[in-house]
Amino acid sequence: MQSLAMIENWPVPTAAAAVVRADGTVAGSHGPTDRRFPLASVTKPLAAYAALVAYEEGAIEFDEPAGPDGATVRHLLAHTSGLAFDEHRAAAAPGTRRIYSNAGFEVLGDHIAKATEIPFAEYLHQAVLEPLGMTSTTLEGSPAKDGVSTVDDLVRFAAEVQAPRLLDPRTVLEAMSVVHPGLSGILPGYGHQKPNDWGLGFEIRDSKSPHWTGASSSPRTFGHFGQSGTFLWIDPDARAACVALTDRAFGPWAIEAWPAFTDAVLAEVRR
Repeated sequence: MQSLAMIENWPVPTAAAAVVRADGTVAGSHGPTDRRFPLASVTKPLAAYAALVAYEEGAIEFDEPAGPDGATVRHLLAHTSGLAFDEHRAAAAPGTRRIYSNAGFEVLGDHIAKATEIPFAEYLHQAVLEPLGMTSTTLEGSPAKDGVSTVDDLVRFAAEVQAPRLLDPRTVLEAMSVVHPGLSGILPGYGHQKPNDWGLGFEIRDSKSPHWTGASSSPRTFGHFGQSGTFLWIDPDARAACVALTDRAFGPWAIEAWPAFTDAVLAEVRR
């Protein structure tokens, strides 16, 4: 795919990217796709997928209590538990605001570890990474932001989400559906969004503007970006997903480069 070569013009030391279609075929790749990069918040979809496995295994329920008083596993996954961004303190009542929270995913990881009697990093490995052959991916701390992976491994994950083998497709459909519709909140790096829609661990594009995906991305597009200069989006309407990893922190360069790149990728995918 010619569009993937656009990463060569990004003002970053190193970048790698790939596109995988819904049938699991890799449409194209560019750069060192076997290099390990810190994922930052692109860790969250991996952690969320492990939570979905725990749900299907019966270890947890989405609506069981977890986190602050009145909050549930579903609240934690959808950033509506009321927990503050990076502090283990309640900043709002559960279900009333969309407060993007690293702390919430850390509480979620601890909750799953307690329920399964397996440290969360090991549970993620057993439930998601090992079955998908993601041999270069590790969780080296917080389930909110301390994953390290390669484009090649995240292609395997993106293929799984588009055509689930580890989960019932209905569970994945629930994860990409809006939880608590209509809630507004801050999308890190992009300011206040009304609404600021999320599913279970995945951000949902809907009509957000500005946004890190493209102008031609469908409203059903879902995924995540990370402050380490990384992103993963899945566009169900285009029947394709894209992964891009870099070694430069997110900033104005990404706000400018990523949407045009995504639009170019989608134009090529849809030919």
